[in-house]
Amino acid sequence: MLEIRFHGRGGQGTVLAAKIISEAVLRGGTGQCLAIPEFGVERRGAPVVAYARISDQGIKIRSKIYAPGAVVLLDPRLTGSGITQGLSPGALIIINSERDLKSLSQQFPGMRVRSVPARRIALKHGLGPKATPLVNTTMAGAVCAMLDLADRAAVADAVASSVPVKTRENAEAALEAFDLVEEKLYA
Repeated sequence: MLEIRFHGRGGQGTVLAAKIISEAVLRGGTGQCLAIPEFGVERRGAPVVAYARISDQGIKIRSKIYAPGAVVLLDPRLTGSGITQGLSPGALIIINSERDLKSLSQQFPGMRVRSVPARRIALKHGLGPKATPLVNTTMAGAVCAMLDLADRAAVADAVASSVPVKTRENAEAALEAFDLVEEKLYA
């Protein structure tokens, strides 16, 4: 079973990113998946956490994830907010960043760090304001490719069924990130 924890800020679509990945896994027929939001008194800009469990068998565990195999960081400024909590050495951290991997890896010693230029891609497709672009669909596409969770068609279908506004732009951003990872141009 693969367990993924997502960190972002209220208003960034962190919970939706987990849902899109779950939907892509289900649509692609690559396994069972469960997206789990964690709600509290979050408000726009406050740290938010969501989870996804993926398995080739049924999933009976419904609790939050305490020891994820991967962490997805939608906002790179959240590096001190318990990002590595519960991670085993060598676990994967996927960050929305264009910083070089060497400096990112130094922030998270002992972890495998990968990056995605999600902010740039989201802005290119007009997703959100320049100060706070919406990177959730972009990160979802990259994560699906990086972890080999779903193919392009399943990602596009998942975005189309999950995102009610700017559906085409969101799908294009997700697929651009997916292709960057597939072509090994990033990560």
